[in-house]
Amino acid sequence: MKPLIGFLIAALVLAACGVDGEPVQPTVSAGVGVSSGGSVHTRGNVGLHQGPISLYLGI
Repeated sequence: MKPLIGFLIAALVLAACGVDGEPVQPTVSAGVGVSSGGSVHTRGNVGLHQGPISLYLGI
């Protein structure tokens, strides 16, 4: 259920780009890391940056 909520929030943020003006290009980043124990960790972020305000959601 939590991944679904995170996906819905991310979709709403992306859908709101440009509602009251020109569209804002979202920023997307992803990464993969390996710990010293050999386990693999993945991460991802999607976000918006407009003036002094930034909003990023990590997955």
